[in-house]
Amino acid sequence: MYEKFRKEADDCYRRAEEMATDYFKSLSVQLESKTYATTLINDIQTWKQDHIYSSLLTRFSRGKGKLNPRSYNQYIQWLEFTGKLDGYLDRSISYIFMRDLGKDVNSPDTRNRIRSIVDDLKNQLPYTSKTDSREMFSMAYLYRWAQKEGVESSIIWVMDKLKSVSANLPKGMNHDEAKRKLIKIIAGVIIHQIEEMGDQISAKERVRKLDEAIRLGYCYGLTYPFIDDLLDSDVLSDEEKLKYSSLIRSTLITESVPDLGLWVEANKNLIQYIHSELREAYTYIHERLRREAREDFFEQSYVFFHSQEVDRNKNLSNANYTNEELYVPVILKSAFSRLIARSVLSVKEDEGFDNRTFFYGIYNQLADDFADMFGDMEAGAVTPYTYYLNYHEVRKDLINPFELYWTVIFNLIHNVYGSDTKAREIILNRAMNGLKRFKERVGDKKYNEVMAIFATGIPKLDKLIQKMVRKAEDVDFLDKLLRDQIIADFKNERIEREDFVTIAKTVRDQINNVLHIPKTDIISSLEEPIIDAANYSVQGDGKRLRPIMTWVMGVHEYGLDQSAIVPLLKSLEYMHTASLIFDDLPAQDDSSYRRGRLTVHEVYNTAVAELTGLYLTQEAVVEQASLGFDPKVVLRLIQYSAGKTTEMCRGQAMDLNSKGKQLTLDQLNTICFYKTGIAFEASLVMPAILAGKQEEEIEALKTFAYHAGIAFQIKDDLLDVEGDLELLGKPVGQDVENNNSNFVSILGIEDARKAMWDHYCHAMEALQKLQYKTGYLKQILNYTINREY
Repeated sequence: MYEKFRKEADDCYRRAEEMATDYFKSLSVQLESKTYATTLINDIQTWKQDHIYSSLLTRFSRGKGKLNPRSYNQYIQWLEFTGKLDGYLDRSISYIFMRDLGKDVNSPDTRNRIRSIVDDLKNQLPYTSKTDSREMFSMAYLYRWAQKEGVESSIIWVMDKLKSVSANLPKGMNHDEAKRKLIKIIAGVIIHQIEEMGDQISAKERVRKLDEAIRLGYCYGLTYPFIDDLLDSDVLSDEEKLKYSSLIRSTLITESVPDLGLWVEANKNLIQYIHSELREAYTYIHERLRREAREDFFEQSYVFFHSQEVDRNKNLSNANYTNEELYVPVILKSAFSRLIARSVLSVKEDEGFDNRTFFYGIYNQLADDFADMFGDMEAGAVTPYTYYLNYHEVRKDLINPFELYWTVIFNLIHNVYGSDTKAREIILNRAMNGLKRFKERVGDKKYNEVMAIFATGIPKLDKLIQKMVRKAEDVDFLDKLLRDQIIADFKNERIEREDFVTIAKTVRDQINNVLHIPKTDIISSLEEPIIDAANYSVQGDGKRLRPIMTWVMGVHEYGLDQSAIVPLLKSLEYMHTASLIFDDLPAQDDSSYRRGRLTVHEVYNTAVAELTGLYLTQEAVVEQASLGFDPKVVLRLIQYSAGKTTEMCRGQAMDLNSKGKQLTLDQLNTICFYKTGIAFEASLVMPAILAGKQEEEIEALKTFAYHAGIAFQIKDDLLDVEGDLELLGKPVGQDVENNNSNFVSILGIEDARKAMWDHYCHAMEALQKLQYKTGYLKQILNYTINREY
């Protein structure tokens, strides 16, 4: 049976290969005869009238401060200021409709739809310097979109999946690029679905289809990091690659993922994880596709995978590849990757989509290969550009890929899009943009060396192209801006996270070193159990999150002296530890374990535990009173701290009074704020008080703390249901056992997650107003919802 399926798959590939061969031959004829050149020169001459301005206009434009098009906020502001934003967005959205959706950009329906999207997009873009561009790419922004569309659960699901993928990507792979590709595929499938649904669909059906598109986009997109990128990397051994490729091929041929079997090689754990994720993904796709669409999906996937394998198995040292062997797989993989993005949705057939998409793909692929040629050369990858660089001097029969690229452009404009002016505008804009970006990246000298090698041999065309690269303006695209911003955000986020983890570990160690309470000579042996119990409790394996927050804000944001705030750090941990001791008492939550070991009342007794909790609260006041700041400021801080301690007691009393009762969500939020949110608030407000911050900033910190604290508690409640005892350091399921109301019992797991993310968004929105110079509070917030203990 397998042989039958394999033959059918190979037949499918041969049919696709024949189509690609015919297409390549037609391009070769046009290139050989040079018939494309004269028309293309005229196209560029016409095009340049809207992209090369008079010297006066150019000076005026530049005099108004044109900025680097990769500086997101400022560039958008500049476009709006100069009146160029509409044109910029129109060509950007038109390009997406052409590239990703395979649309005829000159049809009235498509033009109207593009206009509508441009108008909507203008309302979302940042125009002021106060707007943080990262808002457009944050989890909070994404979740707010999900709330608007009613697909919160699927967005939570996909964010958890992305976190899992990121955590399991091995060293040796580009994590940022893998995540970007995956997100891009998900977005592409969503865009397909949105355009397919139209405006007449019911709200319920729209939610269902968007939910499905998000999950299908992830399931298809997963193949990029876990198949294509993995096989391109050096992570797997040659034996593992062969074995893994065979497994993928079998999946695409039989439409089912085979068992992994025995895997004894070095990457066993990685492959087991990937196999599990891919099996889940393919099962989801298989179950949701109609039979005809399922056949298309697996056939297209096989063509895409096999063409990738053909290229992957080429060796740059082989000097005998024919032009067809170099270009046909490029045509196939570039076309079929986009055909799959539509077939995965089982949507109705779009007349002309397959044809336009098939012919269009190589245009993008040749541009990408040009941009990546030096990286590909270093990796030993065979692309038309790396191969030409290696052998153009000894193989005069080799087709120049840069000349073929311009032949493709001519063919698209005149033979595929019927000499449409809009198509010409978009395609030439994109081509010039790619060359300008490449030149900027490699520098003038290297760029000129490359152009000398890849010149088309038609002096008038070469000269005109390079003139456009130097002088043409208004050729930038939003998707490139977004790509640069996302990559920059990934990089900054990673650096910020690593920096914060390092700081948190250092501060945690410092705090641990100063928490010990020494015994004095005047303490009698009868008093020692209190000191011992206090030290036992504070030396447990706590996260020290609250004093870490205080240190980060005090030192990094407010510039307070590190040593001067040590008493404040100690006081916060003493207060927090005291609250845990009281919380664990038999008369309250009756917990036997805390921070991975027995609670104080289990090691000593209830009376000692009660006295120890009281003792630590007073030690906290002693530490605060020793702060070497203005006495009025210290007094204000102590007054604030004492007030918050009384509020926490009220919260605990509310909690005790609620045991065994069914609470409303509002009641639970109130209790949660008093029990958890206030501690978060104090950690932020107290250093702000020492730094003399105004009430407006302190109020914003309180808002952040309120929502961060509730998000923290919801995560605790979720962990109480789903967590791991070993990681948590305390028993799971205690709230259920004690018949206590919590966010999960009131809302259920799914809605509790939604509530957690909603509070996360509120906290982020409060944080954005503060515009701190570091992102450490954001890192603490991200830790709050992503932690496993």
